[in-house]
Amino acid sequence: MNTDTVRLNITIPKELAQALNKFAGNRKRSRFIVEAVRKQIDQKRKEELEKVLEEGYRATAKESSALAKEFEGADLEGWDDY
Repeated sequence: MNTDTVRLNITIPKELAQALNKFAGNRKRSRFIVEAVRKQIDQKRKEELEKVLEEGYRATAKESSALAKEFEGADLEGWDDY
């Protein structure tokens, strides 16, 4: 764990604090919370990246479709009609 830390004072529901103590124990709460927050942040970053990639793929698909239409006539030049 990174030694450069910040002390936070947070408020959470009582039942959540009880569950935290049960699963993490009194001495390991900070580590448990850090891991949970890290997982959430990683998930949010992944979702953001997927959204950006999806937007990029859609833009590229539109551009590719427009280029294909533009060159459609040239693609058919020289082909015999059947």
